[in-house]
Amino acid sequence: MAQYLLSVWHDDQNFPQTSPEDMDRMFAQVGAFNEELQGAGSWVFAGGLHPITTATVVDASKGEPVITGGPYAESKEQMGGFWVIEAANLEEALEWARKGSAACEGPVEVRPFQGDDDT
Repeated sequence: MAQYLLSVWHDDQNFPQTSPEDMDRMFAQVGAFNEELQGAGSWVFAGGLHPITTATVVDASKGEPVITGGPYAESKEQMGGFWVIEAANLEEALEWARKGSAACEGPVEVRPFQGDDDT
């Protein structure tokens, strides 16, 4: 089985405006999705991320590390969480992503891990 990263993306500027009721609904939906993944044996690991304002970038590519606050990429959309799953092939991973996208009510990007030739 190949492993895939399913990353959840959202507009970080609008996300804090989500009502508590909507957040509770999405958390419940994601919780049910997580249970489905675990029950199917496809769950490897998952997690939600704090806002991009908590990010720190470390760049040691030119020798001495440079540490800066804030996100590396300057963009409107930011990764808010992720799942690492195991799937028989890309089609199965895409079906899990469809369910994850519906649960978190946002786009989910699917990427295979290197070394997994089943894509």
